[in-house]
Amino acid sequence: MDKDRDVTAHVKPAKRMAAVWIIPIVSLFAGIWMIYQYASEQGPEITLTVPTAEGIEAGKTLVKARSVKIGIVNNVALSKNYNEILLTVRMDSGTERMLREDTLFWVVKPRIGTEGVSGLETLLSGPYLELRPGESDVKKDKFTVLDSPPVAPADTKGLRVVLTSDDAGKLAIGDPVMYEGYTVGRVEKVGFDIDKRNATYQLFIFQPYDALVRKHTRFWLNSGLDIKLNAEGFSVNVASLESLMIGGVSFGVPDGNTDGSAITEQMLSFKLFDNKKEIREKMYEQFVAYAMLFGESVRGLNPGASVEYRGIRIGTVKKVPLHLSQQAEMGSEKIPVLVHIEMERIYDASLTLSESQLLADFKKAFGHGLRASLKTGNLLTGALYIDTDFYPDSPLETHMAQYYGFNVFPTIDGEFVQFQRQIGTILTKLSKLPLDTTLSSLDDTLSTTQQTLKTFEGLGQDLSVTVRRLDALLKQKDTQQLPKEIQNSLTQLQKTLKGFSPESSSYSELQQALSQVNDALGQLEPLLKTLNDSPDALIFGTSGQNDPVPAKGKRQ
Repeated sequence: MDKDRDVTAHVKPAKRMAAVWIIPIVSLFAGIWMIYQYASEQGPEITLTVPTAEGIEAGKTLVKARSVKIGIVNNVALSKNYNEILLTVRMDSGTERMLREDTLFWVVKPRIGTEGVSGLETLLSGPYLELRPGESDVKKDKFTVLDSPPVAPADTKGLRVVLTSDDAGKLAIGDPVMYEGYTVGRVEKVGFDIDKRNATYQLFIFQPYDALVRKHTRFWLNSGLDIKLNAEGFSVNVASLESLMIGGVSFGVPDGNTDGSAITEQMLSFKLFDNKKEIREKMYEQFVAYAMLFGESVRGLNPGASVEYRGIRIGTVKKVPLHLSQQAEMGSEKIPVLVHIEMERIYDASLTLSESQLLADFKKAFGHGLRASLKTGNLLTGALYIDTDFYPDSPLETHMAQYYGFNVFPTIDGEFVQFQRQIGTILTKLSKLPLDTTLSSLDDTLSTTQQTLKTFEGLGQDLSVTVRRLDALLKQKDTQQLPKEIQNSLTQLQKTLKGFSPESSSYSELQQALSQVNDALGQLEPLLKTLNDSPDALIFGTSGQNDPVPAKGKRQ
């Protein structure tokens, strides 16, 4: 019976989820929503590099922009090489557009600098990081924190230029940029270009003063105190107190130059000069290079020394000595010096003359005797300069026309060298004189002169005695009567001489006697001649026979 019963399965629906699971599910969705909400509110994470973490704490130090919090420092750690500090910063949502390639960060803390006192509000709250948004299209998430705040605020308009110099340390961040004594900008950044090996100084010139920067503008360092002593007298110019204390840089267009077009390009490079004088000396860009060969010492001649023509500067010494090759160094007896003859110093700036015209003018001048020589510019330091002038007697054929590709400027020896040679010639001639014999004769002459002087000295004493005696004799009465007796004697002598006048008989008798004596001497003349030829004629006669020669006798 049981087997005959039909068995039918009944399907019942499953039971629904218990209400107890509703709470965990809601909590899960709430957590996911909170996580999503938190993640969506978080901004990007960036890394900042600072040289020191002084005053910076993780979880406390804020990042602000215009005093509004936009992030917080989450982590402070050393770099792998321990040379710097890495800050991990979580930025707020919506700050992505602020993080560009030219975005700047710096630490705000109390500072005392050339621009004044800043950051006093951090004495109680502690330092924080300030951000200045960038405007570049390139995004960036790693930045280097500046050592000091930027000079110009974020919304300040102006012009940025870069100055280059061979030496570092001439300017510091915050130093004033001046124009005609007015502060129109600041030094914004200082750096060093490794590739070009020169120092760089970035300046920010505020608007509207940026219009003063022109194509021919030059920048130079402020000394603050300018002292001049020249033919017009002594003058002292003192700049502003700020430039006197901290220096800075000034700019302007040199006298005699046109302003040129306005500068609108950012970060244009200019050269930094030490002073206005250096600008005037280095502003000449057109020049002709000459090699000068000197046969004397060039000690004291340095690069930068002037090349002058009768006191007027026409060029600059560029290299001392000019070494081109081993052959050039050892094969020449003269020392080569490279100079630049600057065309703008010779011709007016309005003239457009070519280098070939200047070379032709100088070649013509060389034919008329234009030569260069070394002269002393400072007796205390021994500094030399090159002077040029006309020496018509100097031959031109002794000079080379080319020296390893450089045109040769003919030279002559300096005045000092010529003086040395003249002294040497005089000394050589003196060394050839018989000085020993001359000095010995001079010594004998001086001895004889000394004896003669002694003799004259004794004679002088005798004459003095004679004069005294003669004076006493003249004062006697008998001596005063002598003139009458002398006059009588002269009268008698005159009568006697009249007896021997041509008209007197005595004169005729004397003349006859002299004639007879003359005839007698004429007759004796043959005799005297014979005696002169044969002194023995009075003994042996003048027969012409030879003297008898004794003969040997015969034996008997």
